[in-house]
Amino acid sequence: MRAVVQRVSRGKVVVGDEEVGVIERGIVLLLGVEKEDQEEDLDYIAEKVINLRIFPDAEDKMNLSLRDTGGEILVVSQFTLLGDCRKGRRPSFFAAAPPDKAQDYYERFVQKLRDKGFKVATGEFQAMMEVQIFNDGPVTLLVDSKKDF
Repeated sequence: MRAVVQRVSRGKVVVGDEEVGVIERGIVLLLGVEKEDQEEDLDYIAEKVINLRIFPDAEDKMNLSLRDTGGEILVVSQFTLLGDCRKGRRPSFFAAAPPDKAQDYYERFVQKLRDKGFKVATGEFQAMMEVQIFNDGPVTLLVDSKKDF
């Protein structure tokens, strides 16, 4: 499982002309589910994201987590995060989970965050979305449940 985590002042997802998910200060999380993902991958990403110390404290040091700040989360499913661009000019999505598994894991991931008490907005699975990200900092991190960087 792979996630791009962006600290934001606000974020929004629009499908067609409809606003489907909106948050204020917090995190926009783009989530890619892999074929081989298991429950521990969901748990790893969820715990890592809510505990990352990426928000400024009183001395403007990145020392506070989403849990500390009470920030919101916007989760957007994005299988293209799993695109392998190493060969040729067109990405391979071989590692991406099929849509039924990806949707199940996406929904379970969102529920895990809600069960931990966070306000979570979402995009719309498999829709063409316009994602508006007002990156704060900018702070952008890649979190992967399987790779050591």
